[in-house]
Amino acid sequence: MKNVDAISYVTVNGKAHIATVNLLKGITLYGEKLISRNGSEYRTWDPFRSKLAAAYINGLEFDFCNVKNILYLGASTGTTVSHLSDIIGYSGKVFAVESSTRVARELISNVSSKRTNVIPIIEDARKPRSYFSIYDKMDLVYCDIAQPDQTTIAIDNCKIYLKEGKPMLLVIKTRSIDVTMSPKNVISQEIKKLESHSFEIKQKIDLAPFDKDHAMIKAIFCSR
Repeated sequence: MKNVDAISYVTVNGKAHIATVNLLKGITLYGEKLISRNGSEYRTWDPFRSKLAAAYINGLEFDFCNVKNILYLGASTGTTVSHLSDIIGYSGKVFAVESSTRVARELISNVSSKRTNVIPIIEDARKPRSYFSIYDKMDLVYCDIAQPDQTTIAIDNCKIYLKEGKPMLLVIKTRSIDVTMSPKNVISQEIKKLESHSFEIKQKIDLAPFDKDHAMIKAIFCSR
């Protein structure tokens, strides 16, 4: 079942840290601290290693109560994927797309082999119709890809897999898109691109100081 209040703040050495309820008690992924509180074990969530954690700290408003299935584009070794696994619990699935076989080996070995709610997909996110293991529409698409066409990749995946009226969380890595343009202008350009494809922008969050020249966009997909 889904973890209730899975995202919280815990105190470590007098300092507050964002954390998720650990789905696998006693097991860590990347050296995070484990904290016991009120019968639950929490894993601290490093905002310097997870842009979603950084976005939460910087004001992201997002309720996972109605999120069951997540399509994650750019899963890498699975740091953020593992925390999403904590949040949705075994009642949901994280379909984790990663194109690099070398990186995907770590994702499989360290995350999906231990967490049965994580489904690894070793494919290019530019070819979303090749995800043969996806069997349902998604409640959330999360995109964290360092490519010039990252927004287009996210849009194409949403049109196939995201339920109408459901959110996308898009990490805009401005230097991956255009190093000659100011980060502010790149973000504005990508937002306009989203709006032209029936997305309603709900939040724009600067990820500094955790990531320089990065922003998180929360948008709702409304197909025409």
